[in-house]
Amino acid sequence: MYNKIKQFLKHSTIYSIGIIATKGVGVITLPIYTKFISVPEFGLFGLIEISIAILVEIFLLGQANSILMFNNSPEFAEEKKSNFFTIIISVLLVNIFFLLSFEFLKQPLLGLLNVGEEYYIYYSLGLVIVFLRVINLLFLYKIRADEKSVLYTLITLIKITLTLGFVIYFVGFERIGVLGILYSYLIAEGVIVLIQLPLMIKDMQFRIRKEVIDTAAKFGTPLIFGSIGIMLLNLSDRYMLWYFTNLEVVGLYDLGYRVAGVLNMFLIMPFNLALLPSAYKMYKQPGDKRYYGKLMTYLCFVLVWMGLGLSLISKEIIKVFALNPDYWAAYTVVPIIVLAYIFSATRNFASLGLFLTKNTKHIAWITILAALINIGLNFWLIPIYGMMAAAYNTLFAFVVYYFLTKYFSDKYYNISYENWKLIKIFSTGIILYILPSLIEPENSWYFLGVKIMVFLTFPVILFFIKTYEPNEIQTIIKIIKYWKDPSNIKNQFINTIKNIKR
Repeated sequence: MYNKIKQFLKHSTIYSIGIIATKGVGVITLPIYTKFISVPEFGLFGLIEISIAILVEIFLLGQANSILMFNNSPEFAEEKKSNFFTIIISVLLVNIFFLLSFEFLKQPLLGLLNVGEEYYIYYSLGLVIVFLRVINLLFLYKIRADEKSVLYTLITLIKITLTLGFVIYFVGFERIGVLGILYSYLIAEGVIVLIQLPLMIKDMQFRIRKEVIDTAAKFGTPLIFGSIGIMLLNLSDRYMLWYFTNLEVVGLYDLGYRVAGVLNMFLIMPFNLALLPSAYKMYKQPGDKRYYGKLMTYLCFVLVWMGLGLSLISKEIIKVFALNPDYWAAYTVVPIIVLAYIFSATRNFASLGLFLTKNTKHIAWITILAALINIGLNFWLIPIYGMMAAAYNTLFAFVVYYFLTKYFSDKYYNISYENWKLIKIFSTGIILYILPSLIEPENSWYFLGVKIMVFLTFPVILFFIKTYEPNEIQTIIKIIKYWKDPSNIKNQFINTIKNIKR
């Protein structure tokens, strides 16, 4: 089992290279945005970006995960190429219809929002970006399904390099603000489509299979509503803040969300990218449930520990990267959103039973219900407590989301997670965050050393409250001894490169 976990972590690590680089672009562009874009404009950019994200999830039609299922399930293995072609053609035809319909409805839709004509160009650019991003995501899911993590990462690195270069040019030099960011997205997505298309054609057999359309629709349609629900759960609070407050509050909240998103980009997304392909292959193999349970424990350990560190120094991070002091108040929402992200990640594990048994219909209504809870609470509490209410409502909705998903997933495929260990991990992380925050001085820079010490005590406390198994302790000791020898670092690096080339 530990060899399988090691293989899983290898792919996660490779995926993380591209994702870390993506977040690195966010770090580099943040000073550019905060210098050349005002807080209200940053709020507008946040609204446009989440609108693009929501439309992408709708236009994908739930078929990204269908690609994983058709590619990796043994029952569909003989017709991989024709299955992939069928899904791609079906999605593209529907997307072309959507694109033309939304463009035709541009004036009445923007008229309802009562916005100026300058927003029309944002609308049109956003639609084209959505269309190109859908194509790219479907292609990337095929690469991910084949577990070609190196190729996936290479394409990601090319895309972020293009985006960064054009953002620096359009925003930093041409000074065209939000419009420049959208131009950058458009060019980068278009180039990546051209790069991926020849690679994907090789994996297609130009034959449409009606039974694939039927099965993919049945599997993917509930995921459309699930995807919309998860996007509303993650993103609707910006719209609510805009409605009840102003774009400045939206900008502060969006910045805090981005800082908390470091945890998502560095750790959660690499795990998620490797999870489903690995889970499908391990399904009904000896030790499969223990494998899933151990992955959940290790994920929570890493996420809570790193989330603790990020939360403790969130104020300092924002002060370093946001050049305009008007942005500094954004740090207050970071710890709450970090915890919401962690529950979002555990929900992905909790839903394994529904994916593996093809009962995705439950994912849709559970997600929609969690989103409605979040929206309802936002209507009630945002007018009173502003962006802090939005953060706490998001956390509460994700907690409900996790427990509902776990309950219904267990009905089809009961995975016994190590719940007592998870309680220890979460409790320790929360307590270690609360204690220093009660005594933090006004000048937090002097308190930074204390925060670092609190961060480092997390795994030690877990040892004393007997969270680790004896074989895990022995493994940790072996790792420490191994990495003490500098020659081992060199050998491990060489072996890693060789493995990646294979």
